[in-house]
Amino acid sequence: MKQRGKISGKRFKQSFITYSFVLPDFIGLLIFIIIPIIYSFYMSFFNWNFANIKEFIGVQNYYTIFHDVAWWQSLLRTFKLTLLYVPTLFGFSIFLAVLINYVKNERIAGFVKTAFLLPYSITSVIASCLWMFLYMDRTGYVNIFLKVIGIGEQKFLGSTSQAMVCIAVVLIWINLGYNIILFLSAIKDIPTSYYEAAQLDGASGWNIFWNITFPLLKPTSIFVLITSVIASFQCLDLIMVMTSGGPAKSTEVASLYIYKQSFDMMRAGYGAALSVLMFLIMTVLAGIMLKMNGKEE
Repeated sequence: MKQRGKISGKRFKQSFITYSFVLPDFIGLLIFIIIPIIYSFYMSFFNWNFANIKEFIGVQNYYTIFHDVAWWQSLLRTFKLTLLYVPTLFGFSIFLAVLINYVKNERIAGFVKTAFLLPYSITSVIASCLWMFLYMDRTGYVNIFLKVIGIGEQKFLGSTSQAMVCIAVVLIWINLGYNIILFLSAIKDIPTSYYEAAQLDGASGWNIFWNITFPLLKPTSIFVLITSVIASFQCLDLIMVMTSGGPAKSTEVASLYIYKQSFDMMRAGYGAALSVLMFLIMTVLAGIMLKMNGKEE
C-alpha cells in the first residue's frame, strides 16, 4: 500500500509539473482565442453600435450577409490574395530550403538563414512603411531600378491591377524565412541513407527530390499550407497601412471589410456575424487540406 501511495504521489507530481508548463499557454488560448470566438458568436445575434442597449435580432445579421454584395466581393479579393500568396510562398520556401541544405559551409548557411529570417522579426507596420517607400511612384527604389533596366515607371500601390500583387510580395518577404526554417528542419530529419541508396541507383537530383524529399516533407507542407491560408485571410494591418483597401477598393479584403463594418460603421453585431462566417470558412479550408492528407496516408 505504501509503495502504491509513493507511485501515485510520484505520478501526481509529474502530472502537476507537466500541466503547470501547459497551463499558461492554455490560459492565453482561452482568454484570447476561445472566449472571443464564443462571444463573437453570441454578439452575432444582436444589433449593437457600442453605445446603445443590445437589441436581439436573431439570425437577421446572417440573412443580411447573403444579400451583402460588398462582402462577397471582399471575400473574392481575399481568395485572390490567397492564390497569389500561398502557392508562391510554398514553392519558394521549399526551393530555397533545398538549396540552403546543399551549402556545406555552416557560416555561409547560417548567414543566409539569418538574412531570410530577419524580415520575420520586424512588425508588419514597419514592413509596410518600408515597402511603401520602395513602391513610391517616382522616387521609389523599385521604379528607379526598373528605369535602369529599361522598364517604364509603374504605379504599384496606386494601380488597381498591381496593388494586390504588391501586398502579396510584402507578405511573402515577411514570412519566407520562417517557412524556409521549417522546411530545412524537416529536410535535416530525413535519413541520409535514403539519398545514398538513390544515388547508388543512379537517380538524378530532380528524381531524388520528387520521390524522396518532397513526399517526406508532407506533414510540414500541410502545416505550412494551413498557416499560410489562415495568414492570408487574416491579413489586415499590412493592408490598412499600405492601401487602406484602395485604390477603388481593389485591396479591400474580407478582414478589412469586417473591421470597417464593426468600427467605422459601428455595426458590432453584423461585424461579429461576418467574423463567425470567416472563421467557419477558414475551418472548412483547413479541414479539407487535413482530409486530403489523411486520404493519401
